[in-house]
Amino acid sequence: MAATQFEAVDARRCFPCWDEPALKAAFQITLDVPLELTALSNMPILKEKLNGDIKTVYFEESPMMSTYLVAVVVGSFDSVEETTADGIRVRVYCPPGKSDNGKFALHVAVKALELYTRYFSVPYPLPKLDMVAVPEFAGGAMENYGLIIYRENDMLHDELQSTAAKKQRLSEQITVVAMHEVAHQWFGNLVTMEWWTHLWLNEGFATWVSYMATDNLFPEWKVWTQFLQYTASGLHMDSLEKSHPIEVEIIHARAVLEIFDAISYEKGSAVIQMLQSYLGDAIFQKSLSSYMKRYAWKNAKTEDLWSVLTEESGVEVTNLMETWTKQKGYPLISVNLNGHILAFEQSQFLLSGLAGEGLWIVPITLCLGSYERQKKFLLKTRCGEIDISDLFNSPSDCLGLSEENDPEKFKEHFWIKINIYQSGFYRVKYEDKLATQLIKAIESNYVSAPDKFGILDDTHALCQAGKQSLSSLLTLMGVYRKDIDYTVVSNLIEVCYNIVKVYYDAFPDSVDYLRQYFINILRPSAERLGWESVSGEPHLNVLLRGEISMALASFGDEKTHEDAIRRFKSLLMDRNTPLLSADTKRAAYIAVMRKTTVASRNYFESLLSIYREADTVQEKERILRHLAASPDPDIVMEVLNFLASDEVRDQDIIYGFRGISLEGREAAWKWLKDHWDFILNKYGTGLLFTNFLTDIIALFSSNEKADEVEAFFANRTTLAFAMNLKQSIEQVRIKARWVQNIKQEESLPELIKQLAIKG
Repeated sequence: MAATQFEAVDARRCFPCWDEPALKAAFQITLDVPLELTALSNMPILKEKLNGDIKTVYFEESPMMSTYLVAVVVGSFDSVEETTADGIRVRVYCPPGKSDNGKFALHVAVKALELYTRYFSVPYPLPKLDMVAVPEFAGGAMENYGLIIYRENDMLHDELQSTAAKKQRLSEQITVVAMHEVAHQWFGNLVTMEWWTHLWLNEGFATWVSYMATDNLFPEWKVWTQFLQYTASGLHMDSLEKSHPIEVEIIHARAVLEIFDAISYEKGSAVIQMLQSYLGDAIFQKSLSSYMKRYAWKNAKTEDLWSVLTEESGVEVTNLMETWTKQKGYPLISVNLNGHILAFEQSQFLLSGLAGEGLWIVPITLCLGSYERQKKFLLKTRCGEIDISDLFNSPSDCLGLSEENDPEKFKEHFWIKINIYQSGFYRVKYEDKLATQLIKAIESNYVSAPDKFGILDDTHALCQAGKQSLSSLLTLMGVYRKDIDYTVVSNLIEVCYNIVKVYYDAFPDSVDYLRQYFINILRPSAERLGWESVSGEPHLNVLLRGEISMALASFGDEKTHEDAIRRFKSLLMDRNTPLLSADTKRAAYIAVMRKTTVASRNYFESLLSIYREADTVQEKERILRHLAASPDPDIVMEVLNFLASDEVRDQDIIYGFRGISLEGREAAWKWLKDHWDFILNKYGTGLLFTNFLTDIIALFSSNEKADEVEAFFANRTTLAFAMNLKQSIEQVRIKARWVQNIKQEESLPELIKQLAIKG
């Protein structure tokens, strides 16, 4: 098989061209290929000529398009196809014998074409759309015009081997990815960024609109709440001093790949969501339609989009949004209440704890005691005030309460939430009294799932930055003990993981008590959900069961380990055992690897056997994610060598990095240094490469290790990864500072011991 990947600047390696997005051209592709193989390109086949065992395939001439979107795929495939109501032929190409596995992706693609045609009021401009699954692909997928290429695990859906639970999880993954790539056929392909500085126009919008489309097709999945999980990584990266603006100047072509990151995708989509929430659905949709029609087949800059939005909405969008796209970072909004006056102060939020200089025009939304009492305004200066007397004395909610008619009951139900539903890309710090009232509102379940997510996420970030104590964060986390929302609990688990990683270096002797406290917090949800899925249960329960069981296995919960190992033994006897679903398998894999050492490696060997026998890419991925979870550094070293062997696809090595144990981090760093030349030769410095840096370096929490990393890379850094390296080292130093802050809380080990014993 052969497949091309030209984005960002590799078309020039295939044919002579002006390889820049603004220099569009029409392309007429001709291929000479072996007779028995299928040849695909952006356009339909015009004709074929046979010459012995070679055929020459001539494709129709394309419309005007950028070089990075030209594509060719050659191989043996089976396919399934449908035709849209507008006559567009959609085909999905799969490995031979697996065409049924492409039917779900085909269904989604057809729906996406129809939905986007309506939403943008612009028809899909090509006569066909092909989607191809390939076994080796650095990215998740690529939106080549009329020929989208995917990793197999992002497109293939094995209906026969999937449980109901697995179908739900995989369906969501495939839908969001397919919606993203099909959206690019408009945002990126029809209207293309003028230069890589405006990459976010492609990726941020395709991401945002993919969630919009997925929610339209499957509202029961509640993907907008899960969108908060996605954009949280943008908030994290953008709180680094080594972050970059959404619109980042690109001078060297090879530096382009570094901005395919959480700023272009996650932050980009989040500020779009913020703007759309501020302007409203109807105006936003109308503006995007006008933008598409005005710049079809052309190139556009960020300013062009702002101009259209300003014309259509009457709001000065350019001034508002340039504060978000032309400077890095985002604000922390500090809030104080004095009588009926709410005071706001904005400052740039940095995880380093230092004060930044940024200033934004911030769409502030707030509610008081109920989501029916809302106010919104633009904070344009460093400090601002707003009178909320009307919210105190307007009994507009279902309780009918106001301060005037029932002051005691009003006080009981009083709370203020800033950044309603987390629609804004900023963090909030409340004065102590407001924070206490908000915690009571969470306990009484008055607060929405997105806002519960945001309160915990903001508090976690403030703790990392040294602006709040770890003891206050741990107290807040206890309030979430009974929560059942997938996104909220999933975020709670992520915060647990992050705290353990730094506490391990601060107070290693009491880290087991911390793990036990987290087990206590998660156990009620685990007992409610159990190990087995229930027929007809909500989709998000399925996802949550897997997350909680993995967390309990990671934290060493003995009951979870006993259950997991018993179920793993059943899996060894019967690969289709009902005792392990696709989602709970991962907990079993963690449990058996946590029991694996050089002296006791039977489970490890069994897991490798399952990997070698697995006939789905999803099962192989699940196993790779947890092979390095062993507490034995020698096993971790062995796993890393296995990941780099021919038994693992090049694209899949990154899955293994994400599960490296804390005990194995020194072994992983040694492996990276010892194999540096091998890594460069085998994997290059493309999209996969940054994971070698970010996933291994980020395991550490000391300035000494940051110094060591800097020294190793002093004469090894290139433009292809310079920024990512600096960000990784900065994150190590941020965690080192957090460790020192935690050590200063001298009573913390005793508090955690009491929390753990309390149950």
